[in-house]
Amino acid sequence: MHLSTPEQVHLPAQALYPGRRDLVLLVVDPARLTDPVRTEPGVPADPDGRLFPHLYGPLPVSAVVAVVPYRPPVAPVLPAPDDVLGRTVAFYASLPVRRAVGVGDVPGGVAVLDPDFPHSRDNNRLVLTEPVDAGTIEAAAGEVAGNAGWPHQAAQMLWPGAADVAGELTRRGWEAEELLLMARRPDGLPGAERAEVVDQGEVRELWDRSWRRGLADLGPDLDRVVAQLIGREQLNDRVVAVSDVVVREGGRVVAAGQLRVDGATAAVESVMTDPAVRGRGYADAVLARSLDLAGRAGCDLVVLEAAADDWPRHWYARRGFETVGVSWSLSRPA
Repeated sequence: MHLSTPEQVHLPAQALYPGRRDLVLLVVDPARLTDPVRTEPGVPADPDGRLFPHLYGPLPVSAVVAVVPYRPPVAPVLPAPDDVLGRTVAFYASLPVRRAVGVGDVPGGVAVLDPDFPHSRDNNRLVLTEPVDAGTIEAAAGEVAGNAGWPHQAAQMLWPGAADVAGELTRRGWEAEELLLMARRPDGLPGAERAEVVDQGEVRELWDRSWRRGLADLGPDLDRVVAQLIGREQLNDRVVAVSDVVVREGGRVVAAGQLRVDGATAAVESVMTDPAVRGRGYADAVLARSLDLAGRAGCDLVVLEAAADDWPRHWYARRGFETVGVSWSLSRPA
């Protein structure tokens, strides 16, 4: 298998896929490879001295520490295997791009678009990984939202130290939510046997009830918005390995969470319990089973996002998750 050093990735990309900007780079930890790696010419026509690493055996999924979109001429940021924050940011910056129908360049990052789910801010927003000021974000979001017909303007800021920009956008009428990026190893927690992995269709009723409680003020738009927020979930399955984990009571799904495995990195999403059965340890069972699945998949890192001003961050901290960074989610009506 042909590999490249970070300095070489443009060479095979240009040779095999000239002009393409919809590629991804698999960031591989050489220490996790179990088969021989030899440094050799890529092809006989390569200039003397141009050597590439070649893996003589399969590439273990557990050796892939990040999956990074390759959009030249933008230089890709490739996290080191032991860079927990870098790998976490890489996951949250990569997934929206890989599942998007459309991707466009904006200052500081990209705009992701999916016209099938216009009410999903996760699927229609700016994903910004490089520092830009509030005015630039506002202008880019306004232009993209206007052209795409979004009912909102939305952005995610993933670079360190973005609090001042978030504050300025708040003063300009945006809603800003600080999200803690939390991480831990997939070491086991007790109670995993109480939860099970199910087909995603079995979780939709619980999701539907949860969204309707949270969005009850939408009035006549409620059915359409909820349908999109549930329907978008199948997009993740196309680009990462998704497991939906549930706990049942009396045969009914009353607690759920989702694990998204991307190489050696896994993300915990959407852990929830029906309000009528809270306090029975069901969320603990969902989390324990998710961590067990991550470990069995060969992951060494499990990440999640938690609102900085809400109680779940403390719940996760008591279960071994540590804050490694911060991101900001921003939105306002179009």
